[in-house]
Amino acid sequence: MTTLADPVPGGRPGDVERATALGGELAGRGVHGVVLPYVDTAGITRIKTIPVAKLPAAAAWGVGMSPVFDTFLANDSTVTTDVLGSPNGDLRLYPDLDQLVALAAQPGWAWAPVDRITQDGERHPGCSRTFLRRITAGAEERHGVTFKAAVEIEWSVGTDAAPADRFEPVATGPAYGAARQVELSDFLAELLAACAAQGVDVDQVHPEYAAGQFEISVGALDPVAAADRSVLVRQTVRAVARRHALRVSFAPAVRGEGVGNGGHVHLSAWRDGANLYAGGAGRHGMTADAEAFTAGVLNRLPALTAVTAPSPASYLRLRPSQWAGVFTAWGLETREAALRVVTGTRGLRDQAANLEVKPVDLAANPYLALGCLIAAGLDGMASSAPLPEEITGDPARFDAPEAAKRGVRRLPAGLPEAVAAFREDALLREALGPVLADAVTAVREGESAAVAGLDDEQIAAAYRWKY
Repeated sequence: MTTLADPVPGGRPGDVERATALGGELAGRGVHGVVLPYVDTAGITRIKTIPVAKLPAAAAWGVGMSPVFDTFLANDSTVTTDVLGSPNGDLRLYPDLDQLVALAAQPGWAWAPVDRITQDGERHPGCSRTFLRRITAGAEERHGVTFKAAVEIEWSVGTDAAPADRFEPVATGPAYGAARQVELSDFLAELLAACAAQGVDVDQVHPEYAAGQFEISVGALDPVAAADRSVLVRQTVRAVARRHALRVSFAPAVRGEGVGNGGHVHLSAWRDGANLYAGGAGRHGMTADAEAFTAGVLNRLPALTAVTAPSPASYLRLRPSQWAGVFTAWGLETREAALRVVTGTRGLRDQAANLEVKPVDLAANPYLALGCLIAAGLDGMASSAPLPEEITGDPARFDAPEAAKRGVRRLPAGLPEAVAAFREDALLREALGPVLADAVTAVREGESAAVAGLDDEQIAAAYRWKY
């Protein structure tokens, strides 16, 4: 007979005992259930939930969930690859107890991200969290480099009284204006309180450009924890909004025109405790490795957009002259460049300097996005890739000869173009592995087919409440 003391492979030594203690602590705080989330290839967070009393069993044996979700589209239809998308088989979801947290805005619930393990105790090749962990571990082993990352979160706040298929902004004050903060003062205050209670250090929260749009910036963590935090913060924003009869969307575009919601990624690379983006002899304090890492990301941006901007709605946001970063260009604090080098304030640069990647939105699976960005940068570092001349201002002003001279190209203007670039990028496909790479391709092609013939407003409507 097997018992909780004899778990199958998949958990970690001591997890059962730890889960027992944590479950008792949570129950004593009035927690009844645990949310076990993971993010699928389409960027949708899928979940199972368990009673808190079952946390030790989940740590020992995992919780079952079909692998079919690797090829789900945002509209819940399914595509297939040669190994994914069938109704066969099962996976086990193993909670990461290091990230277990009681949800402040959902009394009675806790939350823990999961790793997906096969029934035989092997890491599932479609698990994006495992992929990101593998990429970061390889960076440390082969290059002696670790990373800190953070994902900016932008969202649009609508009124719950609007028809279900429409978006009506609940706050209409000026962009970045104090009036908008006053309009949603109670909501924002409760959001800050919930994040603090959950151990999320918030750098800032503020009104953004579009009507009803806000942004929250959080502290940097190692990439896996940063991706976990991105998922947790979005769950928190949504839960707090519901308590205030508000409706939120993290979709890249809530309307066919105008500025969309981004999910900019901030990355810094570290070796022996030193930030490679500060104190170097290169441009703006970058070390040679930081310049090469930046060049590696820059070189692969067209293919990367299939991962960082994975929805047809992403390309309603990725338009020139809207600070979305739609050209293969980099610059110092240049918000129209796809890559923005951020030095931070003098006196804090050794900690704050980082690379911001702008053509990213929150339809992206954050584990896939961070893993692919790091893989691209590491390739640049390994080959000492040269970083071209930086740009200032808006690259859209360059005529064709000037753009060609500077190596400035327009990023894909639609998802099919991004998928074509991804198909041709052997490095990204190899980094992902064949199972995940094929899932990315199949899901993106499925999303494109799902909106064939729709105009911009219809595309925005199709994804408005999916994210």
